[in-house]
Amino acid sequence: MKTIARLMALAALASLPFQPAGAQTITTKTFSYFPVGGRTAAELDAELSKRGPMMKRSGSRHPGATKIKWGGSVTYVRRNNRCAVGEAKVVLSTQIILPRWKNRNRATPSLALIWDTLSSDIKRHEERHAEIARTHARDLERTLRRLPSEPDCERMQARVDRTTADAVARHDADQARFDRIESKNFNDRMMRLLTHRLKNGK
Repeated sequence: MKTIARLMALAALASLPFQPAGAQTITTKTFSYFPVGGRTAAELDAELSKRGPMMKRSGSRHPGATKIKWGGSVTYVRRNNRCAVGEAKVVLSTQIILPRWKNRNRATPSLALIWDTLSSDIKRHEERHAEIARTHARDLERTLRRLPSEPDCERMQARVDRTTADAVARHDADQARFDRIESKNFNDRMMRLLTHRLKNGK
């Protein structure tokens, strides 16, 4: 018996062919960029606020973002008159959205240094969001494969759905926790990065 399981709340699902038990979670990562203008620090701030990706959770624009899309499939099999997960495959797609400053080559050395430091930190931040998602995707796939059997497949799918909902909650909590820590440490982190670049001439 083969059905498509809901692997993430409100996510589009993709039906995949059967995969061997040792196969790894399928993950992809792409990058896209949005242009920003401006020639001063104030103009750059205004451009990022105007053109940055809109975040649904906060309702405001951010200097970078990571779009996360989950999908996958689950098969169900009969074992000793019970229903069990035959195979579970989680698919994760991450798209990292970053700013690209059109006037970087004409910037003053000090403003170029600040921009390079900031844009590098934005990229690191969004890469970490993608890595958090990958970790949770792998964990969910392993957990689904190890679920105990149920008397029938309707109950088995209900267990899969509950497990998936718990995974969604843990993923969202980890992403929010990471953002809170990063926001709290932003000023200190930027000062360390700027100092390091000044000392190393980069």
